[in-house]
Amino acid sequence: MKEYTYTEKKDTRSGFGDGLLELGRKNPNVVGLCADLIGSLKMGAFQKEFPERFFQVGIAEANMIGLAAGMTIGGKIPFTGTFANFSTGRVYDQIRQSVAYSGKNVKICASHAGLTLGEDGATHQILEDIGMMKMLPGMTVINPCDYNQTKAATLAIAEHEGPVYLRFGRPVVPIFTPADQKFEIGKAVMLNEGTDVSIFATGHLVWKAILAGKLLADKGISAEIINIHTIKPLDTEAVLKSVAKTGCVVSAEEHNRLGGLGDSIAQALATTQPAPQEYVAVNDTFGESGTPEELMEKYGLTENDIVAAVERVISRKK
Repeated sequence: MKEYTYTEKKDTRSGFGDGLLELGRKNPNVVGLCADLIGSLKMGAFQKEFPERFFQVGIAEANMIGLAAGMTIGGKIPFTGTFANFSTGRVYDQIRQSVAYSGKNVKICASHAGLTLGEDGATHQILEDIGMMKMLPGMTVINPCDYNQTKAATLAIAEHEGPVYLRFGRPVVPIFTPADQKFEIGKAVMLNEGTDVSIFATGHLVWKAILAGKLLADKGISAEIINIHTIKPLDTEAVLKSVAKTGCVVSAEEHNRLGGLGDSIAQALATTQPAPQEYVAVNDTFGESGTPEELMEKYGLTENDIVAAVERVISRKK
């Protein structure tokens, strides 16, 4: 098992905020819009340095999406910011009609995704957003794993022409990817080559997959671990190549098991090379109030849950 270490923990939303500030200095067409959550989205530095390019729309998320869509007509590259629940569920009609249907160059940037929003509870812990957004034709869906990768993804999507959903979170997590990485939309990242099982992880579950890989190595199980930061377009080539070698799959995500990364992988395999698969995901339920650690434990999103899923899927392969 390849060794991954870290010296610092940081929230992925700060990667977005720092990336947005850097973009503002590089590209005069980048503008920011926020729905009354500047501090939570880490957009304050951009607002302070570029007040003429920042728009505080208040608690009016649908209006924010409409404004962003209109700004693209004048050549602007709008980055909208609010919680993932409000970025998708509250404004799905506006995104579908005003952004996706007409292919507008809007970057929908969503923080506090998944269970790790924590104590705010089920009404704010959206677990369906990846599924909702990946079903929209032409929508790119990205879910980076740490501060560095979130910053790199923020910079990359400004160069991508078309609508993007960028998902990140609130808790501090280990920084283990390179600061100078090149973020390639739609290109999976190999973290550890293995022969017994393919673990495809996204977002906060990538680090959990690395921890699981160490536990599995101690058991004599060789895990191939791949970071799927782009859910759509999925790097199907990387998925099929890995599974052709290992013969079985575990998908890991902080999302409902219905409609997320696991389903995208299952679809790719079912039409090409079927293989046993296990899901590490929230099992078709809403969350609840609690600390991020308590919730990840209760809803089965820990490294131990990944290890158990690997043992199950290997037994099915045999």
